[in-house]
Amino acid sequence: MTTASTEPDPQAEEAAGARRLLAVELLIVLGLSLGASGISSAISFVGSLTEPAALGHQVAVLNGSRAPGRPWLDLAWQLFYVARGLMPVVLVGYLLVREGSSLRVLGFDLTRKLSDLGRGLAVAAAIGGTGLGLYLAAHAAGVNLAVAPSGLPDVWWRIPVLVASAWQNAILEEVVVLGYLVRRLRQLGWAWPSVIATSAVLRGSYHLYQGVGGLVGNMVMGVVFCLLYRRWGRVMPLVVAHALIDTVAFVGYALLAGHVSWLPTG
Repeated sequence: MTTASTEPDPQAEEAAGARRLLAVELLIVLGLSLGASGISSAISFVGSLTEPAALGHQVAVLNGSRAPGRPWLDLAWQLFYVARGLMPVVLVGYLLVREGSSLRVLGFDLTRKLSDLGRGLAVAAAIGGTGLGLYLAAHAAGVNLAVAPSGLPDVWWRIPVLVASAWQNAILEEVVVLGYLVRRLRQLGWAWPSVIATSAVLRGSYHLYQGVGGLVGNMVMGVVFCLLYRRWGRVMPLVVAHALIDTVAFVGYALLAGHVSWLPTG
């Protein structure tokens, strides 16, 4: 009479070990970047809810002065934070090289400039206006803070820094929360619906400091971006779209705040 072998399968154990390492790697990357931002945002939202003032009367400043009254020091701090914000992307690039690929596997390159630009413009046009409408509605309903995309002084470097900040946000979020996260979750065997939901919830979580509108609006944006990334296989058009949306929001606010009645300023 023969019995089934109880000896471990070396290949199965190696594959399981590789999956565990990928999961740990993913948690570390998120813990050093936008996962930590999600936790910080949740704490900030709890703080806003427990403030005496209603949410609609509170202000979330996105790009504030780091050294008020000292413009050159302020500029140095602004450039430092833009550069530091890109370090998780550098880490992701390094990890991809270690596995034998590069950021190109995520479609983060300049090989299709015209195509990426055209798609990015189309996505930005479709999502930008919808997002603004949702924000204004959420603020009017009292479930969102007034978002001030710029709190920088009126100095010569204000607009360039706002544009740099917009691109930094776009590159960080789309490379990490779209390209890298999707790739790792798929490698871990996750089905597409779970991948899309996870990416969208994470994207919404680190915007929760803005209020319910920031959470819901960015979750919807996350679903759309995931579906487009699945279709195109490239993050670059979505980096372009995100950068354009943020640039218009940041620069537009700096130029219009206090001059139009429909834009909440707190």
